[in-house]
Amino acid sequence: MTSGYLVLPTLFSATEIDGLRDAAEQVHAEVVSAAESGQTKVTIWPDGHRLEEIRGTTIHWEPDASGKAVRSLAPVAHLHPALIALWTEPRLTKPMAELIGKQVGPFVSKLNFKRAGVGSEFAWHQDFPYWYCCAGDAAYEIATAIVMLDDNTTANGAMTLVPGSQRNGPAPRDPRDPTGLLVDPSTVDPSTTVTVTAPAGSVLMFPGLMVHRSAPNRTASDRRSLLYCFQPAGRPELSALTCDAEKLRDLP
Repeated sequence: MTSGYLVLPTLFSATEIDGLRDAAEQVHAEVVSAAESGQTKVTIWPDGHRLEEIRGTTIHWEPDASGKAVRSLAPVAHLHPALIALWTEPRLTKPMAELIGKQVGPFVSKLNFKRAGVGSEFAWHQDFPYWYCCAGDAAYEIATAIVMLDDNTTANGAMTLVPGSQRNGPAPRDPRDPTGLLVDPSTVDPSTTVTVTAPAGSVLMFPGLMVHRSAPNRTASDRRSLLYCFQPAGRPELSALTCDAEKLRDLP
């Protein structure tokens, strides 16, 4: 697989996706309600993004939306049985084991909400630096499966990848980015990119070294996604690890 990514169209049926959407919205409602009524741990990133921890998950709020809109929740699988079940779903674990080259287990799960009209862009990045700060060299063997809960289109911010970029290792990071995590956009050749459009129920898989981005959602419909990051079986999950931002100094 020289391109480095795999698209599995309509891997999940419409009925299954309806159930996962319901689970996602239930989790969203419960977590936001808990955050509004209980004490949370608040973190402000160097780029101004606000995060709140509650019920074993972290709410990442949309930075520029009027009012409160959730950008993502992570980890999320522990909050609903239907989401826990995906960790051992053969339709995910079998192709992911082939991608990683080993039997797989969980690293972290995430629920992305690109809400209608307010879902923000995510600039060029690799997942690898995020994982490297916590898992060190083990981050080289982490890959993501994205379960599309809604149709992914160019208009609603479908994922754009740089096929083959995973072969180049950690990419040069953007010197203007205060988080130190984003890829330098001047190193990305737009002519080499591919935007992955697919119907709800499809799954996109790629390794942590894949350079990718997503555009904002300015349509009238949501684009929600479940992200399951797998690693070789038997290794500690992200929640059991300690993040050390100083590790970023090891990377380009």
